Amino acid sequence: MASALGDFLRARRRLATVDRAGPWHGERRTPGLRREEVAMLAGVSSDYYTRLEQGRELRPSAQVLQALARALELCPEATEYLYRLAHPQECGRRQLGGDEEISPHMLRFLEGCDHVVAFVVNRRMDYLARNRRAAALYRGMDIADNVLRLIFLCPAAREFYVDWEQEARAFTAHLRAASDAGRDPLVRELVEELSAASDDFRHIWARHDVRVRTKMPIRYRHRDVGEMTLQYETLRVGSAPGQFIVIGQAEPGSPSARAYASLG
Repeated sequence: MASALGDFLRARRRLATVDRAGPWHGERRTPGLRREEVAMLAGVSSDYYTRLEQGRELRPSAQVLQALARALELCPEATEYLYRLAHPQECGRRQLGGDEEISPHMLRFLEGCDHVVAFVVNRRMDYLARNRRAAALYRGMDIADNVLRLIFLCPAAREFYVDWEQEARAFTAHLRAASDAGRDPLVRELVEELSAASDDFRHIWARHDVRVRTKMPIRYRHRDVGEMTLQYETLRVGSAPGQFIVIGQAEPGSPSARAYASLG
């Protein structure tokens, strides 16, 4: 019987590096580590690890989870995600819904941030509000209501994002981190939509990457002002759980700053 925990372990095992497992006699027909190698590195039996991947062992201990995280070389965010998959009942359920309404105070704040690109998103990265510069940045994009829809479903996105594949992977990893280990129905709905419409999304989602983006440079190729790089910071909106304000600006004195100054 398959399980979300088993799917995650299987995907990350196939992406893990093989160097630490030592020599393996025989040809490797699939990428990544074998089950036996993960079990050895984590200090558990091969049978126990196989039961985990097959969904027949659903309550591994914290010690086992930490050992698996080390064996699979998981980052802290992916390790936390692994724990939420294994022990969902111990991870407080987040408040679902109600994150679409923007307060008048936030709207006034966005309007006053005229020197930066500023917008508000929710946990599944729907654009809830944006200021004038953000509207100018996305001008001409047919799909601009959600970050993932823009990246995967808007044909112009591959030209708009200079590093399209890098951004596609990074934002998909962020979406998985926000998905509450697959229990968030709003995120599930978006994943189902994108999976049905985009082969690229299905391939990247199947990697089970987990990474929250809070600080990032993004390179654009804007149809009106040319190429520019904006540095972004993401901040949680304390008065509205599930909402985040994202602020981007160009490095002062850079070529990007000159292009950025022309937005509007």
